Amino acid sequence: ISEHEIVTEGYQDRTHYSIFVAFPLLDEEGAHLLIWTTTPWTMVANVAAAVHPEIDYIHVRQGGKTYYVAKEAAKSALRGEYEVLGEVKGADLVGRRYRGPFDELPAAAGVEHRVIPWEDVGAEEGTGIVHIAPGAGKEDFQLSRVNDLAVIAPIDEFGVYIDGFGDLSGLYVHEVAMPIANNLKDKGLLYRGEQYKHRYPVCWRCGTDLVFRLVDEWFISMDPLREPMKEVTRQVTWYPSFGEDRELDWLAHMDDWMISKKRYWGLALPIYECQACGTVDVIGSKEELRERAVAGWEEFDGHSPHRPYVDAVQIACRACGEPVSRIRDVGNPWLDAGIVAFSTLKYRHDRDYWNEWYPADLISESFPGQFRNWFYSVIAQSTALTGRPAFRNVFSYALMRDEKGEEMHKSKGNAIWFDDAAEEYGVDVMRWLFARANPDSNLNFGPHITDDVRRQFILPLWNSYAFFATYAEIDRFDPMDPAAQIPLVNRTLLDRWIISQLHLLIAEVRAALDGYDPDRAAKAIERFTIEELSNWYIRRNRRRFWKSESDA
Repeated sequence: ISEHEIVTEGYQDRTHYSIFVAFPLLDEEGAHLLIWTTTPWTMVANVAAAVHPEIDYIHVRQGGKTYYVAKEAAKSALRGEYEVLGEVKGADLVGRRYRGPFDELPAAAGVEHRVIPWEDVGAEEGTGIVHIAPGAGKEDFQLSRVNDLAVIAPIDEFGVYIDGFGDLSGLYVHEVAMPIANNLKDKGLLYRGEQYKHRYPVCWRCGTDLVFRLVDEWFISMDPLREPMKEVTRQVTWYPSFGEDRELDWLAHMDDWMISKKRYWGLALPIYECQACGTVDVIGSKEELRERAVAGWEEFDGHSPHRPYVDAVQIACRACGEPVSRIRDVGNPWLDAGIVAFSTLKYRHDRDYWNEWYPADLISESFPGQFRNWFYSVIAQSTALTGRPAFRNVFSYALMRDEKGEEMHKSKGNAIWFDDAAEEYGVDVMRWLFARANPDSNLNFGPHITDDVRRQFILPLWNSYAFFATYAEIDRFDPMDPAAQIPLVNRTLLDRWIISQLHLLIAEVRAALDGYDPDRAAKAIERFTIEELSNWYIRRNRRRFWKSESDA
């Protein structure tokens, strides 16, 4: 999955086996760089070690070996007594060469390992020296571009080590922490290991720990769109208001948008890359594809633009004339979802109709993750195509949890299925619970909470109506009968008071809903129904309703 799909809630507490590893320096007998990693599987892809140029590092002797470690990190990283031999700045270590931890593997043949500078290195945890594996980490790969480092990519799309990695080849990436640690121990490079609890990204679909894998993908360069998208974002009204800050923060730090997927079903990317000369064509419409097709149109004609039918079409390369097939990738689903303001409003076929409805008044979704997914995708594409927002207002809301505030999962046994909830709690109760919920906060849901809503609001409302309906039936009350329409001036003081309160309620609810504040509207209705209608008006008029029509 792409980085855009790793939402904030996609990071969970995980405990992994972390290792402290000694990298032998080539220019100093017995001296080592001491590094720490929470991902032992990446050690086979190591090509460099990073230090902060301005941090102080100490050179210590311990057990017949010497180590370089950040001064601030030494007490937590090292175990046992040690002798300080000297102190240097990180800049003094830059450029030094060391022997890699897995130089014996065919995949590491010819790789030169060296120390590089990196100002993001810290000494708060670990050793102050960071192991760099460009084929297994995002920041590591970026450093490889700056420092001209070799790149070793060890795993395939299934998370299995490819050929060239000795006994590890064919093994699953999440099963090798201990084999790698034991291998390093046998070579005298393992300083120590420990279980380490930290926040780690997991798949939002299945909960599997994620790993970084270096692959060739298609992406949209977002730097040219970054500032225009910020300006469009500021033109939108966000509910809750913190949504704007979240979206702007995401836009400030977003990377390029990976739009390709290695799977069969999905939006067929209309990209045609010539294998003969490398020319890339992007087809803009079905009509353009038909005009440029040199083969396969008959197989595709009449079908939607999905595999396998669209893959039959070939076009002529505009540079060399060779036949070119569509790339095998399909599009990221968010690319498809983000074009909704155009694809559903006849943008290509009836521009007048589209102008009538664009932009939309409202877009609504649960906000965890959508700032970097759907909202982001819609903003990106509307900015690129029109330079203005696709919607005027965003209404977002938090998540639903169980009664204890914990995430619902079938595997945890606390999931509540909709059909069961509707049958047991009642759909009116559920609707009202959702309407009165503060969208800023998670909504806890379960039998006790729904029972409170039923007792505190639904039953008083129902009882108020049942009381009216009973006596209206007895008196054969017809609200359309002119005789029943008593002028306000002739009504009792309580009648005039409740009518006044009703109109105040209508004004308050209208203002709340116009401001996309449904919970304020719902709570105003609750207050009116329970306190003013039931507890005051009906209670103090009960004897009046009991009287006969002529006495009332």
